Amino acid sequence: MSTFDIDYTLGIFPILFKYIDITISMAVISAAIALIIAVLIAVITTYKIKILTQLCDLYISFFRGTPLLVQLYLLYFGLPQILPIFSNLDAYTASIAGLALHFSAYMAESIRGAISSIDKGQFEAANSLGMTRTQTFSYIVLPQAIRVAIPSLMNNFIDMIKSTSLAFTLGVPEIMAKAQIEASSSYKYFESFLAVAIVYWVIVVTFTFFQRKIEAKLNKAY
Repeated sequence: MSTFDIDYTLGIFPILFKYIDITISMAVISAAIALIIAVLIAVITTYKIKILTQLCDLYISFFRGTPLLVQLYLLYFGLPQILPIFSNLDAYTASIAGLALHFSAYMAESIRGAISSIDKGQFEAANSLGMTRTQTFSYIVLPQAIRVAIPSLMNNFIDMIKSTSLAFTLGVPEIMAKAQIEASSSYKYFESFLAVAIVYWVIVVTFTFFQRKIEAKLNKAY
């Protein structure tokens, strides 16, 4: 029976650290794109814009109702077959697109719920001051809604960090892919995957720390 190889586990960390930037960059870029899409969807569904609201509901239903891995495969392997313009789509870009589309559906619901929680009297007060609907939303509603939605959005971001591990199935050389390669060559699967689990854990704990700091600052500001 094999024994746990602590030296191998410690030795693999420097190898994994070289690929952390790929993992984090995928998560950060995807989160930024997802947030923009989510805000647009939240505005459309909140103000019940005809036709667009139904399309947004369909979008949310699809991306929340199907596995992220299937969506990644559709984008990277399927899309180029029906739209040749995407034939040069690389795995890194496809992974970012898939993560952004998937998590924007969840973020949109979080922001929409936060907007709905804003006191309706603020809309009336802004209207009485002569502010347009766009001004009311931009300067009064959205800042408050984002503050309310921050915990949920940060949780989505943390889930996104962990979900970047699926990018290795497309061939992206991130930390999960490297752990898989190391495990296959050494047959030390437990040590390799324990190491990558710890790396993900440290990343998530770090961002959770910043999340709490941001929430504390926002609570003081308001």
